[in-house]
Amino acid sequence: MAKERTKKPDTVSLGRAIAEGDYKVKLSMILMGFGCMARKQIGKGLLILLFEISFIYFMLADGIYNLSMFPSLGWREQTKVLNDAGFYEYQAGDNSVIILLYGVATLFVIAAFIVLWVVQLKLAYKLQVREETSRHINSLKEDITSLFNQNLHMTLMTLPCLGILFFNIVPLVFMISMAFTNYSKEKDHLILFDWNGLTNFGRVLNIQGNIGKQFWSVLLWTIIWAVFATFLNYIMGMILALIINRKNTHFKGFWRFCFVLSIAVPQFVSLLIMHTMLTQQGAVNVILQNLGLIDTALPFWQNPIWARVTVIVINLWVGIPYTMLQVTGILQNIPSELYEAAKMDGAGAFTIFRKITLPYMLFVTAPYLITTFTGNINNFNVIYLLSGGGPTYVGDTAGQTDLLVTWLYKLTIEKQYYNIGAVIGIMTFIVLSIVALVTYRNSASYKNEEAFM
Repeated sequence: MAKERTKKPDTVSLGRAIAEGDYKVKLSMILMGFGCMARKQIGKGLLILLFEISFIYFMLADGIYNLSMFPSLGWREQTKVLNDAGFYEYQAGDNSVIILLYGVATLFVIAAFIVLWVVQLKLAYKLQVREETSRHINSLKEDITSLFNQNLHMTLMTLPCLGILFFNIVPLVFMISMAFTNYSKEKDHLILFDWNGLTNFGRVLNIQGNIGKQFWSVLLWTIIWAVFATFLNYIMGMILALIINRKNTHFKGFWRFCFVLSIAVPQFVSLLIMHTMLTQQGAVNVILQNLGLIDTALPFWQNPIWARVTVIVINLWVGIPYTMLQVTGILQNIPSELYEAAKMDGAGAFTIFRKITLPYMLFVTAPYLITTFTGNINNFNVIYLLSGGGPTYVGDTAGQTDLLVTWLYKLTIEKQYYNIGAVIGIMTFIVLSIVALVTYRNSASYKNEEAFM
C-alpha cells in the first residue's frame, strides 16, 4: 500500500513558501507570476507579471525621481531668463506640494507592489502543495466563476476598499505629512518648503506662544461646547419625548410633527435666518425695543459670553428634535411589564424613571451619545454660519466661539497656514479617538452587550 501523503493546509507563511518552495516558486521571487503560469494558471500569472512590468516601468520613469526628491522637497526656484528675442521667460522651479504628493503616492505604490509580491509568492506555493497532493487546480474560468459565488465578498469589497485607499488613506497620509513641514505663507513657504520635524507640534502645544495660546483656548471651548451641546440636547430631547409619549398626552402625532418640522428645513437656511434675526438691527432686538423691554440692542454676536450662550441655545433648537425621535423609538420598546411591576411595588414616577427608563435609554443610546459628541466637536455649520467664530479674537486667527474645526478652516483657507492646520487636524483626531474609545469601552453597551437581549 502506497504511503499516503500528508495534506498540507492552504494557509501558509511567507517564510515557509520561500523555504519549502520548489524552483518554480523561487523563480516567482524574481519573475512574478511564474509559479502560476508553470502550473496551468496562465491568465492569472500573466496578469501578475503585467503588474510587475508596470511597476518597473513606473519606477524607472517617475518613481525613482519622486523618491530622490522626497527628502528635500525641492530646491530650484522659478527663474527669469532673457531669451534671444530680448524678452524675459520664466522657467518653472520645483513645487514642493507636487513633490510631496508624488512622493507619498510612490510610497503607496511600492507598498502595494510588496503586498502583491508576497501574495503571489504564497499563491505559487499553495499551487505547489495542491499539485503534490493531487488536488484540483482551478482554471481561469473557475477562478472568475468563484468571484461570483464563494468569493463574492472579494468582488463586492474591492471597489469600496480601493475607494477608501484613494480618497481617504492617501489624502490622510498626505495631510499628516504636511504637519512636519513649514508649508505656509509665513516667510513665503507656499511654493518651496522643507521638512521641519516636530517644530509645528511644539508651536501648537506651547501655551506661551501665539499659536499655542489660541490652540488651548479653542480646545477648552470646543470641549465645553461639545459637552453642553450633547448632554443638554439629550436631556431636553428625552424630557420632550417622555412628555409627548405619556398616555394622557393627546394629539401625539401633531406635537411630534411640530418639533420634527425644523428638521425638514435645510439647516444652513435656519442658521442664517437666526443669525440675521439676532443682529443689532435684527428682528429680535427691534421687537424687544418696540415693546419697551430693552433700551439698547442685546449683543448676541458682539459679546463673547452672549455669543457662546446663543450658539448653545440655538443648537438646542436644531438638535432636540433628533434626540426626541431617537428616544421615542426606545421608549416604545421598553417592556410595559416592567412599569406595571414597578407600580405594583409602589414605585413613584421619579423612581420608575430613575430605575427603569433612564438606565434602559443610557444602555441603548451610549453609542449614539458618543457619535453625537464627536459630531458636535466637528459641528462646523452651527458655529460658522451663526457667529463666524467671532466676535473677538483670542489671537490673530482664532475667535472666541471658534471650534477646532472652524479654526482649522480659517488656518488653511483664509490664512494659508497649511502646516499648522495639519497639526490641528491631527490633534483633533487624537482628542476624538481617545474620548470615543475610552467612553465606549467603559460603557455598559460594550461591557454587557448580552444584557440587552
